[in-house]
This record gives sequence, structure tokens and C-alpha cells, in this order.
Amino acid sequence: MLARGSRMMSWRRSLAATAWVVLAAAVRSPAGAQSRGARILETPLITVGGATLEARVNRATVRRALPLTAIVVLALAAACPSDATAQSTLTTTLDTTLITVGDRIALEVRIEHPVDAAVSWPDSVDVEPFEVLDARIIPTRSRGEVAVSTAVFSLTTFELGDVELPSFDVRVLHPDGREEELATDRFGVEVVSVGVEEGSDIREIRGPLAISVGILWILAALLLIALFGVGLYALGRRRGAGEEGVVRGPPPRPAHEVALEALQRVESSTLLGEGRVKEYHIQVSEIVRRYVEARFRVPALEMTTWEVLGGLQSVEVDEAIRADLRRFLDQCDLVKFAKVRPDDASSRRVLELGRELVQRTTVRVPAGVTDSEGDG
Repeated sequence: MLARGSRMMSWRRSLAATAWVVLAAAVRSPAGAQSRGARILETPLITVGGATLEARVNRATVRRALPLTAIVVLALAAACPSDATAQSTLTTTLDTTLITVGDRIALEVRIEHPVDAAVSWPDSVDVEPFEVLDARIIPTRSRGEVAVSTAVFSLTTFELGDVELPSFDVRVLHPDGREEELATDRFGVEVVSVGVEEGSDIREIRGPLAISVGILWILAALLLIALFGVGLYALGRRRGAGEEGVVRGPPPRPAHEVALEALQRVESSTLLGEGRVKEYHIQVSEIVRRYVEARFRVPALEMTTWEVLGGLQSVEVDEAIRADLRRFLDQCDLVKFAKVRPDDASSRRVLELGRELVQRTTVRVPAGVTDSEGDG
């Protein structure tokens, strides 16, 4: 558009120059030419089909037509579009389209506009599901009649999979009151998970460990021995109780009640206000893992994220529950191991996701029946 505007400006200047030449010719024509009689100009002017035609023009007629011709040319020059330099262009650049969850990416927005125009950057940018961590406005640079304004946005996201970075609008304000509204490009970004131990190098995520047949036989034998020992212990207690009977304590509380109360305590705490973001995520993660142990009999506190998901798959937990649990654990692991510091709103969304997981997997059992009895 800038090249088109330059050509139109050159055309206007050419028309104006032609007008002034015509006027000068009219002024310099001899004042007494008409009194000396009409003189005929015989000059080859036009070639048509290979034959040259001669145009016979009366000099006095030419003098009378020159001012009118100049006025017409000036009118055409004034009527040419004057917005040649009013057009702006926007270029969007993203440094990468493959990131791990929580990583930062840089989005550069570059606008070329007339030097007398100004770029109005938006006060806030809505690029959900991405979050804007930082925005840096680079001072405007001028190149002749064109100025370049640039802004660099630092973004991140905690969603996994193929995520779209949406576009947003930027306005260019011209001195005559006009406004241009330009839109950035949309990008597709692939977000992958990461699982690391604190203080160690980043490694690829491991899948569930395979268990050999020999180990299975050993585990089965140990389980039988343990069951036999438990049976002997129960029989001995029953015999030793005698006439005194067995005094039973209160039944254990349901696992979902314990988890929801613990999450409520963390939510009401001052951890986020004191900047203890990592401790906040560690407590939330341990509460949900402890609930998974009690609810599904999977030792989640001693497992990696992938091992927990493999254990839940083996007990046929719904795929949607496993997907949400994976997203929850990945976000907690990023803060615990990758030293990511999300804002308070993102941290509260993690706790809310954990609460939803507990509520969706709660088993309602009759009063007086423990969780283990209800699950069995």
C-alpha cells in the first residue's frame, strides 16, 4: 500500500507540473500575435495505423485554450486521492510454535505507518487461553516518510495440545481524525508436557513401567502371606477379647470429606498473599494425591504423574477423569520442579480443578459404612 501511495503522489506532482508549464506558455505568448493575423502551426502530431496526421491549429486558439487547460489539469491534480501516505501495514512474528507447558513465547507486532500518525496499543490484550506475562513497547523509529512502531508481548499457557493464539486489534490514529484498525495474525501452537525432578536436567517423560511375569508371581505370593498373617491376627484378637468384647473406635471419615476440607484450608490460607506459590501447589498436589490413594487404592504419593495415570487406567477409571488429573498434576509439577511462578488467578484455578476432581469421583455410601466398604 505504501508503494501505491508513492506512485499516486508522483502522479499528482506530474499533473501540477504540467499545469504550471501550460500557464507559463500562455503568459509568454506574444501579446500582439492575434493582431498580426492568425498563423497556422503545421506540425506532425499523431500517428494512426502507421500514417502520420498533421494537426492544423490556430495559434490564437491555442492561447485562448491554455488557461482553461491549466485549470483542468490543476483540478485533476487536486482530485487525486490524498491518502497515499495514510495506509499502514502490520506484521506479526512468533518466535516458536512448539513449547512445553508454562514456557514463554515472544510475539512481535510491527506496524509501518506515516510519520505524522500514532499507534494506539491496547491497554489489555485478550489472547485466551494464553496469558500475557509482559508487554514491551519499543520507541518508534522513522525512515523518511514512514515510521515503524513495535511491541513485543511475552506469553505463556498451561493448556496441553494444539492451542490457537487468537488475533487482536491495534489502532493507528491520523492527525485528520481518521483511524485505521489493524489485526494481528493468528497462530497455532503445540504445547507439550514436561516432567522433571527438582535440581536435575530436563528429561523426556517416561511411560508406565512394565512388570515382568516373575515379579507378578512374587507379589502374588507376598500377598497371600500377608492375607494369612492378617487372618491369624484377627483370629487372635477375637479369642483374646473374651467376655470384655471388642471396643471399636469411630469409623474413618470418607476420603472426599477429608480432601475437600483440606483444600478449603489451603484456599483460606495466606500462602499466595505471602508469595509462597510453590508451597501452595505442593500442598494442593499432596491433598489430591492422598485422596486418589484412599479412593482408588493407587499409591499416588509415591508415584510419578505417569505412574499414577497408569495405575488409574488399570482400575478402569474414566478417561476424562484421567485427562483432567493429568492436567492438574502437570501444572503442579511445573511449579514444584520447573520453578514456574504463575499468578494468583492461575494458582486458584489449579486448586479449583483439584476440588472438581474430588467432587466428580466421590462415592456416596450409606451412613456408618466406610469408604473401603463402599468401594468393595
